[in-house]
Amino acid sequence: MIIHTASEGITLARKLENDSAGFYEDMAKKFTKDAETLRSFAQENKKNISQIDRAYYGVITDAIEGGYAFNLDPDKYILKTEIQGKASYADALKQALTIEDKITAFYTEAAQQSGGLMADVPRTFLLVAKKRAARIAKLKQLA
Repeated sequence: MIIHTASEGITLARKLENDSAGFYEDMAKKFTKDAETLRSFAQENKKNISQIDRAYYGVITDAIEGGYAFNLDPDKYILKTEIQGKASYADALKQALTIEDKITAFYTEAAQQSGGLMADVPRTFLLVAKKRAARIAKLKQLA
């Protein structure tokens, strides 16, 4: 099912943030190395949700909600957040990089698609995408 409305796009953003936060919390429990950094990623995800919600609720109107702000296929952004039982720390870091790449792609595409109807939400999406790019660099340093 293709995502069209602003509400659906925001709901997918929340899901990606929550699912990846859970991944980082699980990873921190399973691998004590860099656990503090991994937990900080989960906390940042929760802050991202708040920031996105503020931007969304600050600009949303019935006209925008009824319209089509997105044309996104959520299947492109399905995250594999379960860490396999025998996965090494290096395997989990590779999985984290894949998750971050998908989420960054979502925010970038969603910002481009919604830019014509909203200003604050796409700006926030691009800000979160930038944070995700910085996170990718941190994850590569952990490897």
